[in-house]
Amino acid sequence: MKTVRVERPRPGIALVTLDRPERLNAMSHQLVAELHDALDELAPDPECRVVVLTGAGRGFCAGLDLRDAGQAPETAGLGRAQAGMRSQQHIARLVPRLRAMPQPVIAAVNGPAAGGGLALALASDIRIAAASARFNVAFVRIGLSGCDIGVSWLLPRLIGASKAFELMLTGRIIDSEEADRIGLVLRVVPDGQVVDAALETAELIRANSPFGVWMTKEVAWSNLETPSLQAAMDLENRTQILSTFTGDMSEAVAAFLEKRAPEFGNR
Repeated sequence: MKTVRVERPRPGIALVTLDRPERLNAMSHQLVAELHDALDELAPDPECRVVVLTGAGRGFCAGLDLRDAGQAPETAGLGRAQAGMRSQQHIARLVPRLRAMPQPVIAAVNGPAAGGGLALALASDIRIAAASARFNVAFVRIGLSGCDIGVSWLLPRLIGASKAFELMLTGRIIDSEEADRIGLVLRVVPDGQVVDAALETAELIRANSPFGVWMTKEVAWSNLETPSLQAAMDLENRTQILSTFTGDMSEAVAAFLEKRAPEFGNR
């Protein structure tokens, strides 16, 4: 049975649903592999403009499924350290994979997002939470480091080092209200409305040119790592001039002058 579903609820928008509701969509070897496959399929698709990531049932993703934490099939024959590292890297690669998607990814967090589930939410470009959403760095509570799957890099950049360190060291659970207050999520909506809210935001993004959105995401992430304002502006300048060579800029200008909606062709 598939553990990741991909649907197209609206033109240009893909809805990716982690589908192990009986386990709060915890990460099994199969789910991780299928999520990689889904992202690999969507990334080059010119018809896909925005991706919404959510979980089935009452959870977003409860992190690693400890009942499925044995040796992954693809690591058969390897030593314990080698097999563990191979599995760890396979899970962790989901974070740069989400960052490298040309499409913005909106996490519609509909319930618990713990451990690896928190990492998936952090690696998304936008996070919208249901009222029942809960977040925590679960790794430190099971005898491991709180720094895992990119969380120690992403979380301080989103909410600041002091608060991030406290959450990583304690592993305490924060509710949707606190997540909103500290800037972890864009907004909180009533339960049952989070996917619709994410689709509304996706529509606003989809109204812009595909290349412009792609470059905005790419430069925004890159400039989290850029060491200086000047280096950031140099990257912006080059990307901006590159964007002027697309037909979509000409179409946007023409649509503005003619007082109509633009029809972008991604050329």
